[in-house]
Amino acid sequence: MTVLLETRPAPVVSAATFRDGMAALASAISIVTTDGEGGAHGFTASAVCSVSDTPATVLVCINRTASAHAHIMRHGVLAINVLHAGQAGLSDRFASREHTMAERFAGATWRRGRSGAPLLDGALANLDCRISDIRDVGTHTVVFAHVIDIALSAAAQPAPLLWFNRAYGRTAAQ
Repeated sequence: MTVLLETRPAPVVSAATFRDGMAALASAISIVTTDGEGGAHGFTASAVCSVSDTPATVLVCINRTASAHAHIMRHGVLAINVLHAGQAGLSDRFASREHTMAERFAGATWRRGRSGAPLLDGALANLDCRISDIRDVGTHTVVFAHVIDIALSAAAQPAPLLWFNRAYGRTAAQ
């Protein structure tokens, strides 16, 4: 397949306008974690999506200034812990730069995935992954990862934790 790319510079919207537009895009909230020689690290993410089911591949966008960024790159593994609506406090803790990594992980129960990355007990789903490719784009690194294991919550499915219009949102069923 041949793809023709525009060779002229495209008009660019301002960062503020872009962020306003993206605020209208509802996103599931996850905590992305890693562990290895640098210790356990994690952050709250809304930029996570599936890429392919064969092989099972996801992508995660990580701001290069995030404290977990270098550790995820060095460890080569990550877990995507998909949160439910009752886990907003945990999401806030992992989103705050005011909390140490030990404080972020405290107060929740974690287990090790096959990759060694921390998996959150009680998450809607845990996707245990090995990094397969990375691309730096603007302020972020786009991490492509093969999913090596998935654990789904055995409990009744509570509503997902969503981010919409710069705040936690709700589905119509909530």
